[in-house]
Amino acid sequence: MKLVATTWIRLIAFPVRAFSLIALLVGRALRPPLFVLLSAYTLAFAALARADIKVGDTFPALAPAGVVAFSGTAVPATAGQVVLIDFWASWCGPCKASFPSLAKIHTDLAPRGLVLLAISVDEKPAAAAAFAKKLAPPFATLHDREQQLVKAVGVPTMPTSYLVDRTGKVRFVHDGFHGAATEKLLRSQIETLLAEKI
Repeated sequence: MKLVATTWIRLIAFPVRAFSLIALLVGRALRPPLFVLLSAYTLAFAALARADIKVGDTFPALAPAGVVAFSGTAVPATAGQVVLIDFWASWCGPCKASFPSLAKIHTDLAPRGLVLLAISVDEKPAAAAAFAKKLAPPFATLHDREQQLVKAVGVPTMPTSYLVDRTGKVRFVHDGFHGAATEKLLRSQIETLLAEKI
């Protein structure tokens, strides 16, 4: 009986050992590609982290990033213009509070050359479109469909505004919206950029 049990143990142990050896060899073979993949991902993530747009940087082009207008019209031209780019989301309370102030800024300063673009980062286009339709702002509302632009820019919070001069350089960045104080500061900075000659 003991001999039979020992024989069965040996018969079971052989395939288990063989499987373990195969798993070990396969694991070693897969490790280098997996290591390379993880390294590439880490480097890409680090590069993305370094891509945060700061004052003095050139703001990325909108069209290559997949930004589209909700209205189906073309994205407004920004070359040679003073541009206020506001990132928002439909779930963001301060974003909703900022739209009336942005509307007043647009109404007052668009005739003098300001282009105001409000870019939604919502994953669901329907939610963003409903938000824009309800508030009906007089400025262009756009959608970062695949969230490429928000990632490239490194937007820290919602809302965040980037004020870009006529040469395409970021001159001011505003994190969040703080009511009348933000509106007053934006107006002052926009006036400065509109007065500049290039």
